[in-house]
Amino acid sequence: MVASQTKPKTALVTGASAGMGKEIAKQLLKDGMTVIVAARSLDKMADLEEIGATRIALDISKEDSILAAVDQIKMAHGGVDVLVNNAGFGCYGAVEDTPLEDARYQFEVNLFGLARLTQLLLPGMRERGFGRVINISSMGGKIYTPLGAWYHATKHALEGWSDCLRLELKGTGVDVVIIEPGAIQTEFGDVMVAPMLERSGSGAYATLAQNVANATRKAYANGGGTPPSVIANIVSKAASIARPRTRYVAGKFAKPMLFVRRWFGDRVFDRVVLGAMR
Repeated sequence: MVASQTKPKTALVTGASAGMGKEIAKQLLKDGMTVIVAARSLDKMADLEEIGATRIALDISKEDSILAAVDQIKMAHGGVDVLVNNAGFGCYGAVEDTPLEDARYQFEVNLFGLARLTQLLLPGMRERGFGRVINISSMGGKIYTPLGAWYHATKHALEGWSDCLRLELKGTGVDVVIIEPGAIQTEFGDVMVAPMLERSGSGAYATLAQNVANATRKAYANGGGTPPSVIANIVSKAASIARPRTRYVAGKFAKPMLFVRRWFGDRVFDRVVLGAMR
């Protein structure tokens, strides 16, 4: 008698066109999962399709794009077992200088789009009695840096949203996991600096903006961040073990910065952060 084989888990990874998302997708493929990768640019995910992933177009800030992606996934796979909410970006600039339109878009990408996608895929997870919602937050969800008000606001919100969702899903078989990366070898630094300098590189916050830009370039220079494979391995673990932790912290600066923030208070943390920006 031939033993029955367990159907491979199906995973969806958003923001899979580069950086952590691409590495996470590669790792989950190695783990034997059926992997769907999603991003605005299909071309940038061609390499993932070549090694077995299915790519779909998704603009996480647009309702119609989210609905179309979910319909496509349900038709082809019935749903997903593992949802890796990785899509996101950092909107930096002084609060005075940042248009609220930009701030709202930051929330659309980093929180509301993620939340909508999760809403639509959760019922299937609950019905099957298994699911993993893995939210890629940041050490920035627990700390703060100058000129990062809107980015940190989204990540702090994601942390609280995830904690509440975890409690709501208790007993359903669906786990919610938060991952808090530090500085990772991705395009984050490059993508963040130029718009920040456009907003705040002149005027009242010019000196601070230049200091933040220099500190960011230094942190990411010459591959200075942690390889994204470190985060991919954590996602792999969280997606597969029976009882994942509620939070994982990894990457350059993450653990020491969270330690200082937690145990030494705001004033000490303020001095540490501002000292790094000189």
